[in-house]
Amino acid sequence: MAESEQLLLALPFRAADGRDDFLVAPCNAAAVAWVDRWPDWPGPARGLVIHGPAAAGKSHLAAVWRRATGGIALDASTLAAGGLRAQLGAARFVTVDNLSPAADEEALFHLFNLVLERDGALVFLAREAPHRMALTLADLASRLASLPTVAIAPPDDAVLAGILAKLCRDRQLAVGQEVIAYLTARMERSFAAAHAVVAGLDRAAVKDQRRVTLWLARQVLSQSEEAT
Repeated sequence: MAESEQLLLALPFRAADGRDDFLVAPCNAAAVAWVDRWPDWPGPARGLVIHGPAAAGKSHLAAVWRRATGGIALDASTLAAGGLRAQLGAARFVTVDNLSPAADEEALFHLFNLVLERDGALVFLAREAPHRMALTLADLASRLASLPTVAIAPPDDAVLAGILAKLCRDRQLAVGQEVIAYLTARMERSFAAAHAVVAGLDRAAVKDQRRVTLWLARQVLSQSEEAT
């Protein structure tokens, strides 16, 4: 890779992740409603599981909830029972990303207990609902089953167009509606694909010092399809 391309890949961008920056649509409305109603969660709910495809906005909603609670973020893939108290610190409110059977189930169960002992709450993020996971620790499976679970579904065309527009704004890319419409009609309908396409537009626009035109969008989309 040329040095100029390495520099382009290293350029930072600010992802807008406030509550007002989140595109609310039928595919994610239930998850948004749960986050918005905190701390007035009904019944004995001491946590929540949000599941859905990659790049669906789960982390965005988790960040909104952490700001509301002053909580911290942990990753299930890096939890270990031995160092759990150090990772948790004095926190009472925790989001846990990458919940899956590949995580340390004992550590997850102990984390659950520690947070509940502190009268706190947890929000778990996962690709699939807990009841679909092949968990081996019955106590953990039972705890997760006690939590409300909400899904984020794949985007429809209107949501995909809105996501593309938001991601372009995050990267300060000036993109016309005709480009958004072109991409929406032709690209894979997934959150992850939207992130990949906009990242490709950003790299191409900076590298070639071009505006984001239909021609550039065609080139980026063609390259994206060839890479898959």
